[in-house]
Amino acid sequence: MQLAALRHRSESEDCFILDENRVRVRFHTAKDDVKEIIVHYVDNYLPTTQTKSTKMEKVGIGAVDDHWVATLEVPFHRIKYTFEVIGNDGSHKIVGDRGIYDFNKKNLEADGSYFRVPYFHLIDMDTTPEWVKKTVWYQIFPERFANGDKSNDPVGTKPWNPQDHPTRDAFYGGDLQGVLDHLDYLKELGINGIYFCPVFKASSNHKYDTVDYLDIDPNFGDKDLFAKVINEAHKRGIKVMLDAVFNHIGVNSMQWQDVVENGPKSRFADWFHINSYPVEPYHKPTKDKLAPYETFAFEKTMPKLNTANPEVQDYLLEIATYWVKYFDIDAWRLDVANEVDHHFWKRFHKAVTEIKPDFYIVGEIWHSAQPWLNGDEFSGVMNYPFTLQVEEHFFKHTLSAQKLVEQLTDQLMMYRDQTNQAMLNTLDSHDTARIKTVAGENEELALQAMTFIFMQTGSPCIYYGTEMGMSGDNDPDCRKPMDWDKKYGPVWQEVHELVEFRLKYASTLGQGTTTLEVTKAGVIKVTRKRENTITAYFNTTGKDQNLTIDPQLSQNYQDGVLAKDGYAIVVE
Repeated sequence: MQLAALRHRSESEDCFILDENRVRVRFHTAKDDVKEIIVHYVDNYLPTTQTKSTKMEKVGIGAVDDHWVATLEVPFHRIKYTFEVIGNDGSHKIVGDRGIYDFNKKNLEADGSYFRVPYFHLIDMDTTPEWVKKTVWYQIFPERFANGDKSNDPVGTKPWNPQDHPTRDAFYGGDLQGVLDHLDYLKELGINGIYFCPVFKASSNHKYDTVDYLDIDPNFGDKDLFAKVINEAHKRGIKVMLDAVFNHIGVNSMQWQDVVENGPKSRFADWFHINSYPVEPYHKPTKDKLAPYETFAFEKTMPKLNTANPEVQDYLLEIATYWVKYFDIDAWRLDVANEVDHHFWKRFHKAVTEIKPDFYIVGEIWHSAQPWLNGDEFSGVMNYPFTLQVEEHFFKHTLSAQKLVEQLTDQLMMYRDQTNQAMLNTLDSHDTARIKTVAGENEELALQAMTFIFMQTGSPCIYYGTEMGMSGDNDPDCRKPMDWDKKYGPVWQEVHELVEFRLKYASTLGQGTTTLEVTKAGVIKVTRKRENTITAYFNTTGKDQNLTIDPQLSQNYQDGVLAKDGYAIVVE
């Protein structure tokens, strides 16, 4: 047995509280190395001669690991536990808090070899909003969704043309009235969550260069109109998530302009990371000289905020709570969240959840995110490490089916179950090329990949226009005006059916167990279990595959044959 591969960490994603009496534990071993694992457990204050035991279930096979899980229940809200590991080679070990020992009665009963959870404090438990697990999001880039009020169009607004290739500075007149006018459309599609790109006052069309966080951009409307959008969305059972940037601010903001004018004497000088004065003209850092101030990336129009400054924290928390208190938003999506300090995010979490305990907080993080996902900062993150691997297999063909399921299984083991259920899963957005374009304009392939995402744990998100079969290369081409002429077309119908299926089986797809594997024929098989057993098959082999099933939802499946780019989903 490979002893170096035996792995467990208490009070982490390997050991997390489910409720006041239950804890879920995970254990990891080298692939195909271990025959059986038994968990021995008992109350912290009872002798180890009174332990109960349960066999762990091997729930997944990763790239180099096997993953094992057990749920332990105890009466007094505390537990100590140790692992008995039996290798395929016959070796027999105890894995405990202080190391690895040979299995025998003395070592099994040694109190010091037991991991401990001293008390099941529910206040420390990672809880994520239940409603998120039953939500299908729809991302709206407000400037390109619909122009409902031409009176607020910026100077130079272009005609609404979905076939245009937008430039970075182009305006098409999309606004909040356009969203209000189409809430019934979103409800008809099946959507029950809107994720807005920024709507605050800003200079650009994308609004990520915020000028005033406490005002709606006049080209989109005003606060009264925004309040009406929120209220009407809520009447239709649609939650609303706003997008904000608390890492940096726009150069046209009052605070930054005061620094430009007054230099080190500005009362806002400590609000930023300034290296030298004057701050203008800006120059990028060189080997010998720093830039005059820190920015997002090297973008001179986005000076970075000093979120360690209590004044900055208070200012940003006023913004965060303002839109929750007075407009009843349900969620924040936080841009460049990984570049803001943890201390601030803990204050942020406390502030918004005190107003709305089931508030949803999503961070934009493109890498492993465990430090932010312990229950006191974010509910979930933009699940890019998961979804990008889906793209690598389905679209780019740089990852085999076997590697895909192994790496996605490993990804699921990185976070607690509650966290995985609150991840935001999207294949395209305002920052990326549209999935139809990445799929080489193959609509069936794009829908196959999208369906795969909808079968995973985590909250799925559709980028506006995907249901219309819209194409678009990288930013800004992915931000074309919405093609309303494609409503009710074949792509719309298939997306609508997929959304309805996800909502119908929200309990299982939102919170059920997930098993990923590849059949002998090379077909990817996804099994979700809770109230139902849902089995989904995805043919990415490039050729027809025989499959005798009775699917409830399918593409390219007929008479026992799952064709290229096809999927078939069975519900039991």
